[in-house]
Amino acid sequence: MASDRGDVHVESTEEIDKVVAELAAKENATAEDSQTKRRPKKINRQNSKENVIAAGFVQGPRSWKNSRRSRHGHGRGLPKKGGAGGKGVWGLPGSELLEAYEDVNDPNFDSENMNNGDIELKAVVPEISDEEIKKKVEPFVLEYFENGDTHEAILSIEEQIPVNRRDALVEQLIEIAMDHKPSHREMTSVLISDLFPHTVTESDISKAFESLLANLNDLILDIPDAPTVLGNFIARAIADDCIPPKFIVATKEKSDNKDFQEALIRADTLLSMKHGLVRLDNVWGVGGALRPVKALTRQMSLLLQEFLSSGDLEEASRCLRLLEVPHFHHELVYEAVVMAMEANSGLKEESLCNLLKSFSDAILITPDQLERGFLRVFDDLPDISMDVPLAYIILDRFVERCHNLGFLTENVLKNLPSRGRKRFVSEGDQHFFKSHKINH
Repeated sequence: MASDRGDVHVESTEEIDKVVAELAAKENATAEDSQTKRRPKKINRQNSKENVIAAGFVQGPRSWKNSRRSRHGHGRGLPKKGGAGGKGVWGLPGSELLEAYEDVNDPNFDSENMNNGDIELKAVVPEISDEEIKKKVEPFVLEYFENGDTHEAILSIEEQIPVNRRDALVEQLIEIAMDHKPSHREMTSVLISDLFPHTVTESDISKAFESLLANLNDLILDIPDAPTVLGNFIARAIADDCIPPKFIVATKEKSDNKDFQEALIRADTLLSMKHGLVRLDNVWGVGGALRPVKALTRQMSLLLQEFLSSGDLEEASRCLRLLEVPHFHHELVYEAVVMAMEANSGLKEESLCNLLKSFSDAILITPDQLERGFLRVFDDLPDISMDVPLAYIILDRFVERCHNLGFLTENVLKNLPSRGRKRFVSEGDQHFFKSHKINH
């Protein structure tokens, strides 16, 4: 048996089955290949010589010809190579910073000296004006007045102020401090001392003082005591070894201005005092919370004694504000009560009571500070009574007087101590009660 299929001669049934199986396998493989192959994308090409109307505009032949779009229909239409390739382009954005550009058409172009090492490039730092320095200095100076961290202030100065303008920096520091409280001036003197000599030099500080002395006439308009304050700064800088003592003698000859000379005379006087260099540590009078407790207690005691002598409430208020220790005002209350007990005088008790009343009304001393001062006296009363035998009686009278003026809290009255036992009236007590009755 024989048949012709695909030019294959078959002679038996087995051979026919074998051939059929081979042909079926070939057909299946061909079908799979046709399915796996990617069909080419249909591209609608346009003739460059024809005007095509699309999306509401007419695209000319030249615009189609110069288009950067892919001719194969792929891509997003972005420039080739990120803008670095193609005719008439400047290259990849930012590449001009990576390569040395030489313009042969530049009149200063010298082809002989470009590669022989004669050219030296230096960074040019723009000059900063005084107004810009003031804008930079003032924020971190005010922050320094709040936290007192000289290290942080020095870091800010080194980062923001160039080395060639450090004299203007010192000038701005002093000018800002002159318009603030004595404690801030003390902090400024400490900052200048810490800046020297690594951040600012002797020349920078001297130039700053010379500029301030020359501008004293303008400073007096805002700060009436500017000559005195500037003289204190100069004396303190000399005491801290930031500028030499000869600065005063050398600067006196530069001007005959009255205020100019007054500031230098002030500095010279402070330095000429006995132990002047030691005393200049407290040239600003007070140091706020930086002063030791004993010094603050002594200042408050002197304040009370001066008030008892003069009776000037305004001066006492001014002195208390200058101490700048609102958290320590309970010490003033303590000293006032103890002073009233030691004086054993109705007139002095009344004066001290009026003083505390005035401070309370002006909110110079807060109610909690008043209460704390009285409670401290109550706790120390057994020891005080050893020196003042009538301490309990005088304290009762003083507390009653203050309560009548209405500035004591109920907690003070509730904690008012007593001896806890009856006393026989001695001869001295009897005399006291008689005088007390006459006064009332």
